[in-house]
Amino acid sequence: MEITLICVGRMKEKFYIDAASEYIKRLGAYCRISVKEVPEAVRGRSTAGETESALQREGAAIAAAIPRGAAVIAMCIEGRQMSSEEFAGAIEDFAGRGISKLCFIIGGSDGLHQRIKAMASLRMSMSLMTFPHHLARVMLLEQIYRAFSISNGGKYHK
Repeated sequence: MEITLICVGRMKEKFYIDAASEYIKRLGAYCRISVKEVPEAVRGRSTAGETESALQREGAAIAAAIPRGAAVIAMCIEGRQMSSEEFAGAIEDFAGRGISKLCFIIGGSDGLHQRIKAMASLRMSMSLMTFPHHLARVMLLEQIYRAFSISNGGKYHK
């Protein structure tokens, strides 16, 4: 399986970078994984129109980075929450339908443009709580690793 993670914004904090790198390394045993960072759009005044314009610019960059033939999974607050086992099952379901490329998308501080959400085969939410999007990246990488471990009978998931 080929996994692409598209994220708005660059991680700068070493502790997030180190944690993400560890899960990317571990995932190498199960899949090919790549992380693509798209720039967070510069925002002017905090108006609804400016936010929408920024989301459109980010959405265009995200859409251009989605690998051809990949199923899109948008991470968004209104998405479906699931257990780790259910998440593993969802990945298995994609594979069972012959889908070998998955593309997870994490937006910036204002989320994702509706256009990107509309492209998604699955909208997923980690929680009703709000997390920094860099922490969400580490959490998602960990859950993808956990899902593969569950599916392959590994000892990581208890």
